[in-house]
Order: sequence, then structure tokens, then C-alpha cells
Amino acid sequence: MTAALQTVQLQVQLGGYSVLRGIDLQIQPGRWTCVVGPNGAGKSTLLKALAGLLPHSGQVLWQGQPLGTLSGRERALQLSWLGQGESTTLDLRVWDVVMLGRLPHQGWLGSPTERDAKMVEAALKATQAWVWRERTLGELSGGERQRVLLARAMAGNAPVMLMDEPLANLDPPHQVDWLEQVHCLRAQGTTVVSVLHEIGMALHADEVLVMDQGQVIHHGACSDLASHAAIEAVFGHRIRIHALNGQWVVLPCTAGS
Repeated sequence: MTAALQTVQLQVQLGGYSVLRGIDLQIQPGRWTCVVGPNGAGKSTLLKALAGLLPHSGQVLWQGQPLGTLSGRERALQLSWLGQGESTTLDLRVWDVVMLGRLPHQGWLGSPTERDAKMVEAALKATQAWVWRERTLGELSGGERQRVLLARAMAGNAPVMLMDEPLANLDPPHQVDWLEQVHCLRAQGTTVVSVLHEIGMALHADEVLVMDQGQVIHHGACSDLASHAAIEAVFGHRIRIHALNGQWVVLPCTAGS
């Protein structure tokens, strides 16, 4: 099976500092992979490099094709991106913001089609943002804007979705909603790669990618005890992962525990 995303000796330097150092990685299609690690581990940089948003050495391949051989439109059709702290024009209507996710599917100077409108409606309803469709982005809270930007990414209906800190500004109920949306995307065959600080949420994924100091320390199933050990290690054994009622929970490790 051809990997949805693959890197070969991927390296990224920013400001003369080596942020990613020789990463070899394969992410299989139709899986949800979560990237975790301490601050400064290179998580967001890896996601941006996978999306083709940063200069790099080594190779990044999408469905076996070198990233540099794909046109801008081909990239936009294959991959949706939700970045951390994204900004957009605040006076745009919510409906128009989400319709931006459909631009790769429209011809040059083409108008939105009925299918485009249906995809936008479905994405807004999935993120519980439908009621704001006539409001401007500037009228919404940070968490509400995040749900609109998620809807924009979902409206693109790309086979791969990359999300950097998608739970930022979301309250716990809407974090659970996001989790359900990711499970639906995966059930439809979408490959999802997300960077999360919430380790408990990350362990709901199929696979976890553990990073530290610009390198991949471990890549394995979220249910694998070796994955748990790697996560605990990169956080200095200050957390412990336990099984509770069929789920994995993360607890702080106090002295003597």
C-alpha cells in the first residue's frame, strides 16, 4: 500500500538552527495519526513541512509523488490544512470563509456550484457553525472561529487533512465534537494527521508519533504500551498513562507515585 505521506531524511533549518533532523516517516492512508511531544520538539514544523509550507532538504512524498512535482491546484485537491492560530479577514461572512475550502474544485473564475454549496452546508452543520453562516468572522469568539476554520478545511473534502492544534480555544464539549468529526473523517477514508497537546485526546488516534528535539522517537499504535512508555519518557516521566473504563487517561506523576 502506497503511503499517504512519506518523508525520506527530511530536514528543516530555521534561522540557522536545525529544527528537524533526518526524519524518515510513513503514514498509511485512512488512518488518524497524532503527533505529540514537549514544546520545541518540532511538531508544528513537521506538519508544515508535510504540507509543503516550509523549505526543506530530503524528500516529502504525497501518495508516492514528490511534493515538488505537484501543481498548486493538485496540492489543494489532495490536502486540507488547518494551521495553528490562523487568521483571515474578519469582515468575511462565515459562509464565504468556508466556501474558500471549495476553491480548488472550481474552474478558473468559476462560480460555486450546487455541490459546493452542499459541501459547505454539511461542513458548517458538522461543526455546529451553521447558525452563524450569515455572521462575520469578527463577530465570533476564538472558539467559534476555530470551528468555522475547521469547517473550511472539511469542505475541501481532500483525502488528507493536516491539523495543527485544532483544539485551541475549544471548550471540552466541542473538543468531544471534534473527536467525533475526526472519527467520521477516518471512516470515510480520510487520512488525518494532527498535532495535539492534549495527550488524552491524542490517544484516541490510531497511531501516535512521539517527537523530541527535532526527531521522531517513536511511531506506533496508541494502544501499544511501548507508545505509552515513549510519551512518558519525552515528558520526563512527569505523567503516567493508565487504563480506565476502556480508555487511556493521562495523570500527573507526583513524587512517590
